[in-house]
Amino acid sequence: MRGKRIAVTGGARGIGRAIAAELAAGGATVAIGDIDAAAAERTAEELGLPSALALDVADPGSFRAFLAGVEKTLGGIDVLVNNAGIMPVGRFAEETDKITRRVLDINLYGVLLGTKLVLPQMLSRGSGHIVNIASLAGENPTPGMATYCASKQAVLGFTEAMRLEHRATGVHFSAVLPTFTRTELIAGTRAPLGLLAEPQAVAAAVARLIARPRRRVTVTRAAGILAAFNKLTPRPVGEYLARKLGVHKAFTDDVDRVARRGYDDRLRRP
Repeated sequence: MRGKRIAVTGGARGIGRAIAAELAAGGATVAIGDIDAAAAERTAEELGLPSALALDVADPGSFRAFLAGVEKTLGGIDVLVNNAGIMPVGRFAEETDKITRRVLDINLYGVLLGTKLVLPQMLSRGSGHIVNIASLAGENPTPGMATYCASKQAVLGFTEAMRLEHRATGVHFSAVLPTFTRTELIAGTRAPLGLLAEPQAVAAAVARLIARPRRRVTVTRAAGILAAFNKLTPRPVGEYLARKLGVHKAFTDDVDRVARRGYDDRLRRP
């Protein structure tokens, strides 16, 4: 990974920050972008990163300006990590249209847009790597996360289509599928026992993917095994086990809205 020039979206906090720290520690030159430009600048200063820029991944002009700024500072982009994402929780019927649209714009369109903008240069060079942060929720639908699950399932399908479409071009495509991760996205919720990852574990998985490209990786391994087991069992059995783990209520009835208020308020901002 040493010497790689890497851009990370949503890099100011949570998983994005952990990814930037891990890659920089491994010898990569890392630039981050975030819709919260002030937070991105603080993170860059704390981690010693050369570049932190404002980035709204759902805005083509903003994404173009971010990539241009990264290329100017780093001299090019070898890897794009599409990490930016949001995760509202609650019953779909109670979700506003504005929030539904924001989830799809950021979690899905942002991934497509970033890929479309950076891919031509990678193809002309014959090398590059696009790493998309998806989720195990994209393969295991979860009550209270309907739009989020839909967006992440779409990211998985898109990543696989890109991998097949650009086979033998020298450009790699990978998906990372974390389980529930200890960031503000799960504030006010209690992840079921054994289904919780640390941001550093996701970051380490991204670093390994960049060093040795693979199609996809799950984090944690135990959560990935459980998800695979769930696919092989009869649906009633899988749903019964999920209820026993409390998954059916974790993001609906059992949400602590007071503890989650700070994150929910940020989701509603333009």
